[in-house]
Amino acid sequence: MEHEVTWKSYDGQALAELEELASDYRRFISENKTERECVKTTIALAEEAGYRSLEEVLERGESLQAGDKVWAASHGKAVMLVHVGAAPFAEGFNILGAHIDSPRLDVKQNPLYESNGFALLDTHYYGGIKNYQWVALPLAIHGVVAKTDGSVVDVVVGDEEDDPVFCVSDLLVHLAHEQLEKKGAKVVEGEDLDLLVGNRPMVPAEEGRAVEDAGEPAKAEKPYATAKEPVKEYLLALLKEKYDITEHDFLSAELEIVPAGKARDLGFDRSMILGYGQDDRVCAYTSLIAQLALAKSGMTPHKTAVTILVDKEEIGSVGATGMTSLFFENTLADVMACAGGYDERGLRRALAASHMLSSDVSAGFDPAYASVFEPKNSAFLGRGLVFNKYTGARGKSGSNDADAEYMALIRRIMVDAHVAFQTAELGKVDVGGGGTIAYIPAKYGMNVIDSGVAVLSMHSPWEVTSKADIYEAKRGYEAFLLGA
Repeated sequence: MEHEVTWKSYDGQALAELEELASDYRRFISENKTERECVKTTIALAEEAGYRSLEEVLERGESLQAGDKVWAASHGKAVMLVHVGAAPFAEGFNILGAHIDSPRLDVKQNPLYESNGFALLDTHYYGGIKNYQWVALPLAIHGVVAKTDGSVVDVVVGDEEDDPVFCVSDLLVHLAHEQLEKKGAKVVEGEDLDLLVGNRPMVPAEEGRAVEDAGEPAKAEKPYATAKEPVKEYLLALLKEKYDITEHDFLSAELEIVPAGKARDLGFDRSMILGYGQDDRVCAYTSLIAQLALAKSGMTPHKTAVTILVDKEEIGSVGATGMTSLFFENTLADVMACAGGYDERGLRRALAASHMLSSDVSAGFDPAYASVFEPKNSAFLGRGLVFNKYTGARGKSGSNDADAEYMALIRRIMVDAHVAFQTAELGKVDVGGGGTIAYIPAKYGMNVIDSGVAVLSMHSPWEVTSKADIYEAKRGYEAFLLGA
């Protein structure tokens, strides 16, 4: 069974809608490269669409009625939107779930050091990456530094045109004979992914200015003249001047190293998008837009519509902001309480009656690496929204295997809404595999299936998606929220 390329079915209006969505999406992933940034933007867009803070509703003792819309966030790194439906909660919720974390390099807590005239930041990679892909690449720093006085400093440098960028250096090919003999996993070791951030030393003529900028009186003995680490000292003076942070403040910082630059159209035909973090922000964004479209339509859904965007999927969905936390369950309990319909048994039954799309990307068939794919059961770019009945690896280990009845329901919804879709697995049996958040909410007994957009070069610094698939994902998610 072969699915048609979706581009063939679009008229002028559909193409215009597709390009508008793609433009907005490119902007979103270019400007939101961390979980915190995604959450902040999601809340702003939700409030524009009429959503209110659930925390404020609770503080004021207000009630929720059908048609009301609320948002909730967890530690600034996970967010959930709830549009209360007309049906009793006992009928369940229609839920879209995606993750907003992506593979990257994280700055360690004690990172800054000087070596042979260079200042560097020690990092620890986050999620599954090929280390060698992160060398000799323009990189940016996004994140926050929390200070002991309670203030939080935002740090974003490397993405504006006049910003400096950073990099992890690579060994010149002329001296790389032994390196090139190593296996790919060992060509660049994890501990060698140190970020190059400076090379200029503090010199006597600059000492007084630097010390005064740091808020301290200039000293006649010129404290930096004999500094053992003048490049590091100069960098610390700059950080103090620009951000008012000290070396100790790295202890309570969350600084993420991401590829510098904006997402771009790919191909002479501009049919694809090349950008960082499309796993899984392509599904997060289309889920968000589908949820907001429901609000902007003025409709009250039959079942309560929910979109949850979570952190930590790339490292096992752990922690207070991952899907394994109680954030999802607690938020729905609060919504039900504000609507006058909460009890523990009622919550459990509502969750069990729910339907969910675990919105995560799928491996797109790549002709350059065709040997690892089984074409009949692979996702192809440009053929629509992908459904993975199961993921996992080697015997479906670690997967949520959706049942046939739920798959049939999803097929009906997509066919009725004229949404282009395809089904896939994650490569050949015994070749590899992967997981999503699907198995976690499935523990409540709800129906869950993986769905998303096909991606080339997944987990690389720059990933590839099809504009057509992004458009069909948004349409498919809209249909699901109304029809499941």
